Amino acid sequence: MTVTADTYRAALRRHPAGVAVITLMSPPGPVGFTATSFASLSLDPPLVSFNITHTSSSIAALGSADSLLVHLLGEHQLEVARRFSRSAEHRFADESLWTTIETGEPLLHGTPTWLRITPDQLIAAGDSTLVIGAVTRIHVDDAATPSALLYHDGNYLGTAAAGAG
Repeated sequence: MTVTADTYRAALRRHPAGVAVITLMSPPGPVGFTATSFASLSLDPPLVSFNITHTSSSIAALGSADSLLVHLLGEHQLEVARRFSRSAEHRFADESLWTTIETGEPLLHGTPTWLRITPDQLIAAGDSTLVIGAVTRIHVDDAATPSALLYHDGNYLGTAAAGAG
């Protein structure tokens, strides 16, 4: 049996993934994209990973970034996930939805957990680049309702009800 892009994609759509939005600042302005490939990689030192396709409009800016933010979206941020999976020109159009932190990276308002990372390794792998980043700062909003936004079979789902009981 041959594994085609369609069969591969169909199989992996059945595996739920957390939704993260990656943001960074570039000379022309803020850049961001949705990543469902985000994962913890190492505890000591604290490292995370995600991938970005070589055809992404964000790849050039990412390749020259000194730092970036990984936003781990809560289920209340469904519209944020949708916004960052669409055309690049709309992602930061509404300036009331984001600000910059003191180190210059764009921060999306209302994100319950975010990490500041510095890219450690960029590894070409197939049609994507695997990004390994060192975590330099962590923000967790302990007052926020614990929930996550998941992507499964082409749909966004929340986890708040899953944790109840």
